[in-house]
Amino acid sequence: MKVNFTAFEQATILVAGDVMLDRYWQGATHRISPEAPVPVVKVQTQDDRLGGAANVALNLVSLGAGASLVGIVGQDANAQLLDTRLDQLGIKTLFDRSENQPTITKIRIMSRNQQLIRLDFEEKLEAGQSLLDAFKDGLKTTDLVILSDYAKGTLSQVQQMIQMARQAGKRVLVDPKGQDFSIYRQASVLTPNLSEFEAVVGVCKDEAELEIKGEQLRSELALEALLITRSEKGMTLIREGLAPLHLPTRAQEIYDVTGAGDTVIAVLGLALASGHDFPEAMMLANLAAGLVVAKPGTATVSLGEIYTALHSDTLLEYGVIDAKRLAKLVAIAKTKGEKVVFTNGCFDLLHAGHVAYLEEAHKLGDRLIVAVNSDASVSRLKGASRPINALDNRMRVLAGLQSVDWVVPFEEDTPAKIIAQLMPNVLVKGGDYQVESIAGADTVLAAGGEVKVLTFVDGVSTTAMVRSILDKH
Repeated sequence: MKVNFTAFEQATILVAGDVMLDRYWQGATHRISPEAPVPVVKVQTQDDRLGGAANVALNLVSLGAGASLVGIVGQDANAQLLDTRLDQLGIKTLFDRSENQPTITKIRIMSRNQQLIRLDFEEKLEAGQSLLDAFKDGLKTTDLVILSDYAKGTLSQVQQMIQMARQAGKRVLVDPKGQDFSIYRQASVLTPNLSEFEAVVGVCKDEAELEIKGEQLRSELALEALLITRSEKGMTLIREGLAPLHLPTRAQEIYDVTGAGDTVIAVLGLALASGHDFPEAMMLANLAAGLVVAKPGTATVSLGEIYTALHSDTLLEYGVIDAKRLAKLVAIAKTKGEKVVFTNGCFDLLHAGHVAYLEEAHKLGDRLIVAVNSDASVSRLKGASRPINALDNRMRVLAGLQSVDWVVPFEEDTPAKIIAQLMPNVLVKGGDYQVESIAGADTVLAAGGEVKVLTFVDGVSTTAMVRSILDKH
């Protein structure tokens, strides 16, 4: 997938929600307190970080975007600290400054990179007309709106904010909280994690039930899309009229999930604001989440990290691969935003027509799969005298072509079964076919994919080559 990084840097996002200061006190632990059975931490470092909605804004500017932040803070030293940090980052603040409520602050006591205890300093925030006025002001210069709800009170008027944004023609993404999602009705996208989703719709015993309940919720709330983050199981995207899209997690190592949801919604929103479609935006958000959970504490990702992850092929293999292993490689490719193309055939005697056809097929995406009929399958289709070349030889020749990434055998007369297993983005067939008559086309189209028919090179075929050889002898 090609990412328009220039568009990232030109986008401006308005973030509204619960603003927090995340404070980390870190030190060594060598003994137990004589006063109580608790460890004694000798604090050696103090690290203050932007938390809550402020972390969403931080994620955006870390990726080169412009960001404005609407929220409630107190009139205290921690608010001043937030002001200074946000100003240094170029994040425009549209704060409602309360005389009676402190800035939400969370102190985490850490030792040997383990969190021992968290101390929360907060009171229920009260949002009034001044916050709505600040939000309305921010709408004038934004491409998209992100609402970051931590159930602290800043978004108690969330429905009014959604309607204001929609009337201004802005997409609204919401990271929700609580068990009443009706307050987010008519938002563009909701991004609950699995536990938040199940708290609203009930436990889902399997993926099929999750899809059904997800579509019901999306429809009831009149959402454009619902993105459910599922921890080690990746993400699920649900849109009206399209098959659900599932992506496995990109995380290779999970160090700390703090703030991962902030990264997901920031990257998703920025990608959408930059012109990417939902599957591409989801893939980028999934990739970014995999990077951020490998870092300690509240963290962000950079454009450089995303670029490196997108162009890293360390997890991919090439050549002849069995269907089970290939399904995993296809899933990995999709998490990187790559478009997977699938075609199939006997490929008994490889000729110039085949080569030209495969080169054209490869241009339709980033990875090309060639599925090859087994020897028994070829005999059933072409007659007892075929194939001329055994399956292993046919696959080895195909794997040597520059245009071909993966070669996989199948036993059936049609590739419908293996297409359903691999779920390519694009299905390609050569010849004079109608799309509806192509095996596996219904599966690919139902999943939101494409089916293409390419023209073979005239006058070149395996049958013609065989006849020419026989005629000369």
